[in-house]
Amino acid sequence: MTQNQNQHYDVIVVGSGPGGATVARDLARQGKRVLILEWGNGKALTGTLQHMAQIAAIPGRGAFINRDMSLLVQGVTTGGSSAINFATAMPPPPALFARYGIELQPALAELKQELHFAPLPDHLIGPMATRIMQSASALGLGWQKLDKLIRADQCRTGCWRCLYGCPFGAKWTARDFIDDAVKAGTQLITSAKVSRVLHHDGRASGVLYQHQGITKEARANTVILAGGGIASPRLLAASGIASSSTKHFSDPVIAVMGSVDDMDGGAEVPMAAGLHLDSDGITLSDLTLPTAMYRAFATQVGRLDRWFAHSRTLSIMVKIRDELGGNIGPYWINKGLAPTDKLKFKQGITLARDILQHTQAKSIFQTWHFAAHPGGSVRIGDGVDNNLQTKIHQLYVCDASVIPEAWGLPPSLTIMCLAKRLAGHLS
Repeated sequence: MTQNQNQHYDVIVVGSGPGGATVARDLARQGKRVLILEWGNGKALTGTLQHMAQIAAIPGRGAFINRDMSLLVQGVTTGGSSAINFATAMPPPPALFARYGIELQPALAELKQELHFAPLPDHLIGPMATRIMQSASALGLGWQKLDKLIRADQCRTGCWRCLYGCPFGAKWTARDFIDDAVKAGTQLITSAKVSRVLHHDGRASGVLYQHQGITKEARANTVILAGGGIASPRLLAASGIASSSTKHFSDPVIAVMGSVDDMDGGAEVPMAAGLHLDSDGITLSDLTLPTAMYRAFATQVGRLDRWFAHSRTLSIMVKIRDELGGNIGPYWINKGLAPTDKLKFKQGITLARDILQHTQAKSIFQTWHFAAHPGGSVRIGDGVDNNLQTKIHQLYVCDASVIPEAWGLPPSLTIMCLAKRLAGHLS
């Protein structure tokens, strides 16, 4: 049963992650009547394993198993995956977007001035990240502090809750922009799952969504899909507007771990520093994980002998820029590793092992690959034009799915730049 409440807005934004939150806020500040529909709930972040699991571990919602048995996760909550990411602010690569006639530097400059992202001060870089950085530097690797979307004056030493959802307000999440959007007049409806985009004669006109067990309709002159690299192509397909391909990237990761005798840590901000080998498509960084997640990874690869070594175990993330491939269906996804991806992992794992061996680490092992950055499934130049518009007039996509090429970087800052550019275009 459809309940038509005659809701009409200037813009409907589906999803409240970095893209949806940014474009909604900017449009609301222009005086637009904006509605945000978010599938997840807006429960306050608690920084607990239980809450993180509710956001990103429910099968078919926040967690997906590829046909090669690898795990892919995304955050389904107000703020999207930004609620549980590592808050790394990697700028968009100018040359990549220039190939598509897109200039993001003005938007980046605005965000830099507002958010003041920067490397962590030394007192917030933990002993494990410091040990890894010292070892990498001694080997002549260009290991550098990474810019973080973290308010250093509100962050604290010995804290490990970035991944579980920072409850202290130290880490920037898209919830910050959602709050601004709501103050500017935006209506936010959580626990609202959009099922279809409404369109007529080649023009978007609204959406159908389920909320509190009732199917409802909301109308708008402009609809922006910002649900992420999996949700957006699925919504397009459900609306009869499928892209020619749902090949995508996932930015897979392997963690390489080894224990040292003189360390007693395990509670610090992850990805404080690292190394990006752009030409090779490989990124390395420290990756100190909470105890429960470390034990899950050790168990996954049969290293039960390392279960109680968490406080002594140095961990390095090896992330690769994987080839576009696979596909996304209505109830499943499929994305394996290409031969070139396996070669990149081999090179990155060798570097990580060299760094750990230089620290005198023992019992070195590696996890299976997993991923958390699905994107490229509605690419610029294929699923959308360079203004992010689909073949349906006034229907746009603004999330990681529009990134036009294989990626391999933290995407939040790039998505926010695209969102600011889109808001300017719509104004």
